Amino acid sequence: MQDFTALDGALLVDKPAGPTSHDVVDAIRRRFGIKKVGHCGTLDPNATGLLIIVLGRGTKLSERLMSDDKVYAGTIKFGESTDSHDADGQLMAARPVPPLTLARLNAVAESFIGDQLQTPPMVSAIKKAGVPLYKLARKGVEVEREARLIHLYQFRFTEYAEPLGTFQLACTKGTYVRKIAHDLGEKLGCGAHLTKLRRTASGKFDVAEATPLETLLNLSTAALEQRVLPFLKLVAA
Repeated sequence: MQDFTALDGALLVDKPAGPTSHDVVDAIRRRFGIKKVGHCGTLDPNATGLLIIVLGRGTKLSERLMSDDKVYAGTIKFGESTDSHDADGQLMAARPVPPLTLARLNAVAESFIGDQLQTPPMVSAIKKAGVPLYKLARKGVEVEREARLIHLYQFRFTEYAEPLGTFQLACTKGTYVRKIAHDLGEKLGCGAHLTKLRRTASGKFDVAEATPLETLLNLSTAALEQRVLPFLKLVAA
């Protein structure tokens, strides 16, 4: 059996706002000349936080790592709905925000806990006949999307100052947090969209253990190797 190298494994990256998850993969591949690089769970461009990058033979573990539960922190703006359900989208409607308190928000948020079927937003990377939905959305085309079973373990607001609410959310893989924000706004009758999102954990890995992307790209290959979680350690975990 071929021996594992120091670059067969996973990197914990703290993604900044701006680049796509694929941009991060490309940047690491080019900077260090690694042929096989992948990621475990897409973060939207303006989302930040933990992005698990798999290298070399570590890419064989991508599905396993991607299936882990996720934890997020973020901010929702009430009173405005967008077509993408986040701040990147076009404003679709503006409505008055009713009197809200932290207790009221958490009472409604509690109704989202548990299993639910979630229909992915049109502005997403899911493909229909090989075409990403967001490309169809840009052309004004809307297609039927299959609802997916997701589970929310926690959805709790920690601060509220009209019109912004700060929350924490724990969920299964494949959950669109911006869709949760949109659906919450509809339940409250005023509309809402996600303005900030940060992934703080994925499975047993925490963003506190991650290296900022800019720092990572300035490392030598030898220094990078010291930050790789070895393949055999990941398998045994």
